[in-house]
Amino acid sequence: FTDKDIVALSGAHTVGACHADRSGFEGPWTDDKLKFDNSYFKDLLNKKWTLETLKPGKPQYWSGKTMMLTTDMALVEDAKFKEHVQKYANDQEAFFQDFVEAWVRLQELGCGQLRDIL
Repeated sequence: FTDKDIVALSGAHTVGACHADRSGFEGPWTDDKLKFDNSYFKDLLNKKWTLETLKPGKPQYWSGKTMMLTTDMALVEDAKFKEHVQKYANDQEAFFQDFVEAWVRLQELGCGQLRDIL
């Protein structure tokens, strides 16, 4: 996978939330955890994030009621990844197109069961 693919697939965090009983992390990535859009990328760039350590000793970033994992924050800390974050924050259609391409590749490379799980 390319840097673009990794960032595009990470955009799936625009929906859903973490659950402490399953992963040790807690909270939604975006304000509307049921809407698939580019808000994840906008939030990465525009919100002020504060690092906290949860009870199980897991580091997690918070901004109000939304959270990011250290892997999410890596997307804005790495210059090559950040280029794609900025592109997707500014162009939702580019995110959608690149996400579809990366998702199809993921399925073709053997992760087809994700269709059934998700």
